[in-house]
Amino acid sequence: MTQQNHGKYLLMISVHGLIRGHDLELGRDADTGGQTKYVVDLARALGEQAGIERVDLVTRRIQDGAVGPDYAVSLEPLSERANIVRLDAGPPGYMPKEQLWDHLDSFFDNLLGWLNEQQRLPDLVHSHYADAGYVGVLFANHFGVPLVHTGHSLGRDKRKRLLARGLTRDEIECTYNIARRIDAEEQVLANAALVITSTHNEIDRQYALYNYYDPERMVVIPPGTDLEQFYPPQNGESIAFGTEVARFLKDPNKPLILALSRPDERKNILTLIEAYGESPRLQQAANLLIVAGTRDDIRDMDSGAQAVLTNILLLIDSYNLYGKVALPKHHRPDEVPEIYRMVSEGGGVFINPALTEPFGLTLLEAAASGLPIVATENGGPVDIIANCKNGVLVDPLDRQAIADSLAYLLLDPEAWASASRNGLQGVRQYYSWQAHASDYVAKVDGLLGDYRPMPKDQPVGRSLRYRDRALFTDLDQNLIGNASALERLVTVMRENRRCVTFGTVTGRRIDSALALMKKHQIPMPDVLISSLGTRIHYGEALTEDDWWVDHIDHDWNPQRVRRVLDELPGLKRQPKVEQSRFKVSYYYDARKAPSIDEIVKLLRQKELTVNVLLSFGQFFDVLPSRASKGQALRYAAQRLEIPLEHILVAGGSGADEDMMRGNTLAVVVANRHHEELSQLTDQERIYFASRSHAHGILEAIDHYDFFNACKAPD
Repeated sequence: MTQQNHGKYLLMISVHGLIRGHDLELGRDADTGGQTKYVVDLARALGEQAGIERVDLVTRRIQDGAVGPDYAVSLEPLSERANIVRLDAGPPGYMPKEQLWDHLDSFFDNLLGWLNEQQRLPDLVHSHYADAGYVGVLFANHFGVPLVHTGHSLGRDKRKRLLARGLTRDEIECTYNIARRIDAEEQVLANAALVITSTHNEIDRQYALYNYYDPERMVVIPPGTDLEQFYPPQNGESIAFGTEVARFLKDPNKPLILALSRPDERKNILTLIEAYGESPRLQQAANLLIVAGTRDDIRDMDSGAQAVLTNILLLIDSYNLYGKVALPKHHRPDEVPEIYRMVSEGGGVFINPALTEPFGLTLLEAAASGLPIVATENGGPVDIIANCKNGVLVDPLDRQAIADSLAYLLLDPEAWASASRNGLQGVRQYYSWQAHASDYVAKVDGLLGDYRPMPKDQPVGRSLRYRDRALFTDLDQNLIGNASALERLVTVMRENRRCVTFGTVTGRRIDSALALMKKHQIPMPDVLISSLGTRIHYGEALTEDDWWVDHIDHDWNPQRVRRVLDELPGLKRQPKVEQSRFKVSYYYDARKAPSIDEIVKLLRQKELTVNVLLSFGQFFDVLPSRASKGQALRYAAQRLEIPLEHILVAGGSGADEDMMRGNTLAVVVANRHHEELSQLTDQERIYFASRSHAHGILEAIDHYDFFNACKAPD
C-alpha cells in the first residue's frame, strides 16, 4: 500500500440503513431517515471541496430481493471524487441496526481487507451513529488516524425517554440492545479527536449525560440542505401531488398543516392529530396532511410502523376527521420538494412535533420552501428557529400549545409572511451544504498532524510473510495442561511449518512466557504477542516491533491510572514481575471492589482513555486504548500479509474476546467453556470444542479443515 498526499482522503462510515446515491427511501423504516440523507449529501459536498482528493462512504452491503438490487452493488460513484462502498457483514439480508452489533467486528475486518487493496490510506475516519462509532474506534486505533464522530441520536437520551414512557430496563435492553450502544458511545467519546454535532442542545443536554464528556472536543456544524432541490413555489407551477391530496378532503382549498416523517412513535404524530381533533378553530382554518412513509398494506409493515398507522386511522375515526385529514399511501422521493411547495403556495404551515429531534433536516427543507414552522422544543429545532426566526417552538406533549401555535401562523397573515421570509434568508445564511462542508474542512485540518502511516519496512522475515495461514493460541490452559496433546499439536505444526505461521498470544510478560515455553518444550513461535497485546516480537531472534510500541503509547498515562485505582477497595496491585510499561495489573476481589462498570465509569470521568480487562474473575488489567490481544493480532496479520480468514485463534478468557470476534476462525477448548467467552456460543466462526487443552485445538484444525481448505464454515 503506497501513501500519496495530493489531497485529503476522508473515510466515512455509516453501517445501517438503506443508503444509495439516488431516490433515497426516506421513511421506509426507522433506520432510513435523516441520517442516510445527511451522510450521502455530506459525502457529495465534501467531494466538491478544494483540497479533498477522495471521499468514501462505507456502509453495509445488502443482498435482499425485498429491498432491491441497488444495495448489493459494491461500489457506487456519487461524484467524481465521492463514492459509496458496500462491504459484507453478517447475513446477506437487510437487518435493523439493533441486530447488527455481533457483526460489526466482521465489518471492520472486511474494511481492513478492502483498504489493503487501495492505493493509499485515509487521512481520517468519520463515523455516524453508535454502530459506526464502534467500527471507527477500531479503525482509528489500528491505523493511528484521527476519529471524527457524529452521533445523530444518543443511547442515554433514548433510554431516559423510553423509561419515562413506562418501559422497563429489561424491555429496553431486549428491544434496543441499549447497553452495547451506550458502551460504544462511551468508547467513541473517549477516543474521538472531534465530535461534530448539529446543535448546542446535543452538547449541553445529551452528550453531558456521558462519563467521558469533553465539550472542548465538540463543535457545532449544522447540516446543510440542497437549495437547488428545495426552493419556494414558482408562479404558475402545477404540482401533480395536489390531486392525490385533494381526494381525501371536503374543502381542498384550505391551507394545509404538513407533518412529514416516518411512522415512528417518537415522531409523535398521534399527539398532533389529538391537538387538531380537539380544536374546532384549527379544523376550520386548515386541513391536515400527514405524509408518513409509503405503504401498500399496513399489515405487512414492521410492528412499530403498523401500530402508529393503525392508531392514526383510529384517531381520525374517533374525532370524525374524515374529509379534513389526508393520509396518502405513496409518495416518491422526488415529490417531497413539490409537497413542501404545494403547502407553501396554499399558505400552510410545517410541523415537526417529535418527542425529540436530534436536528431536523425536514425543518430546513420546509424553510427553504418558504414554509413557517412549528417544532418540538427538544433538540435541534431550538437552534434552527433561533437562527432563522421562522416559527414557534412547542412542548410536544402540550396539545393546546400545538393547536395555538399552528392557529397563530395560519390566521395571522403578517406572522406567516414574516416567518416565511425569515426562513428563506436564514437557510441560505446558515444552512447551505457549501457552508457546512467549508466549516467541516477547516475544523478537521488541525487534526491531521498526528497521522503516522504504517511503516513499509517489515521487521519480519520473508519466509513468514509468504505463509498463507497462521495459528495463534494463548499459553495457559490452551497449549499447556495436557502433555500428550501438546506433543501431538507440536508435531502437527512442524509437519505443516512451511505453510503455517505459529504465534502465541499471552497475558504473561515476555520473560515469563519464554520460561514457561522452555519448561514445556514448546518451540519458539514465529510471533510472540505478550503482556496482553502490548508487545510484539518476531522470529528466533525475538525482534521487537518498535513501531507498535510507539503506536500504543498514544494518550497512555499509567501514573494517573494507578493514582485512580490504588484508592479503590478490593483492588491490590500484582507483583512488579506482572507489571509492564503498558500494563497496569491488579488482583480483583469482587466481594469488596466496585463493579467493573463502576470502575470503567470512574476512569472515563477522569478522562483516561484505556482498555480494561478482567480475566478469570480475578485478574484486572488496564492497557492503552490502542492495545489488546485482538488489536495486536490484526496488526501482526497485516504485517505478515495473512488474511484474517486464514488465522485460527485459540482463547478462553475475557481478554481473548476481541481477537476471536470478526473474521478469524476461533476455538474455545472444552476446559474453558465455562469462562468469560461462553456468551459467544452463537458466533458462527467460534467453535466450542468437545475436548480439552491442545486436543481441542487439534479438534478445531479438523473442524475447519485448516491445513487443506482453510476456510470458514457456511
